[in-house]
Amino acid sequence: MSLRSLSLALAFATAPLSLSLPHAAHAAAPQVKTQAPGYYRLMLGDFEITALNDTVLTLPMDKLMTNTTPAKVAAALARNHQPSPTPTSVNAFLINTGAQLILVDTGLNGLAGPQAPSHLLANLKAAGYTPEQVDTVLITHMHSDHIGGLMTDGHPTFPNATVYVDAAEKGHWLNPEAEAKTPADKRGGFTTAHKLLDAYAAAGKLKTFDGVTSLFPGVTALPAHGHTPGHSAYAVESKGQKMLFWGDLMHVAAVQFDTPATTIQFDSDSPAAYEARAKIFAEAAKDGYWVAAAHISFPGIGHIRPKDATDGKADPKSYVWEPVQFSLGE
Repeated sequence: MSLRSLSLALAFATAPLSLSLPHAAHAAAPQVKTQAPGYYRLMLGDFEITALNDTVLTLPMDKLMTNTTPAKVAAALARNHQPSPTPTSVNAFLINTGAQLILVDTGLNGLAGPQAPSHLLANLKAAGYTPEQVDTVLITHMHSDHIGGLMTDGHPTFPNATVYVDAAEKGHWLNPEAEAKTPADKRGGFTTAHKLLDAYAAAGKLKTFDGVTSLFPGVTALPAHGHTPGHSAYAVESKGQKMLFWGDLMHVAAVQFDTPATTIQFDSDSPAAYEARAKIFAEAAKDGYWVAAAHISFPGIGHIRPKDATDGKADPKSYVWEPVQFSLGE
């Protein structure tokens, strides 16, 4: 064997296996197709605020919005890269004051069927809490996507909690006379309210307030009637910081921030709902406090500001949503 042939033979013999053999095929990683737990936390002064996602509803907003046209709604959705039907978050919020654990609204708890499975309790537990630790539930109004989580399998989901609601809201949904005056095909809301609240009432754990009411240190109920007869917002303040939990003051960010006069079929009194929205939008933009919204894309926390007009001046009739920036917390 020549010296050259011997050198080639030695080179092949000592070559790494990876150079002499083909790589073994690797299976592709399977897609996971699930999200992380739906909770988001921030501090408001000394209060800990935790946003909890219950579910996401897909709703035909171009057909549900009123005081507008389907074409205008579709155009607004398209400008904001939103599909139609539109995914709509159902958010609840937990407030730990250090003395109380307060839940604002309770989600649907599966009342919309398998297309909107409930994750509120799983997310509550993932956030580090249990239903038994909740001692107060503040209800913005008695639509099913806000009270659905009050009962689970026929028992109170939050056995140690007292539920608070505006007197006008209770006076409507738990009122036999109001139910009797409602067409039979529209009485479902009354049945749902009884199913979810009667057990708390029987146990003496359903309390009402009327008008602007200081419920606890740093927690104030504010009337925002219109969407329902007793729809309420809750202002929470600690160390000079403020957050307003505004329930269903609005439903579609892509539409109603730009044109607050746009209403929705779910309103019991659309003009009053718009009046409440216009008032609170103006206050929130002027004062710069935090907002926590039930139906803005999770976590539904942010600020609003007046929209800049084409001449560079702020437009007092249109607004922009500025979502909270993600942080790692403490």
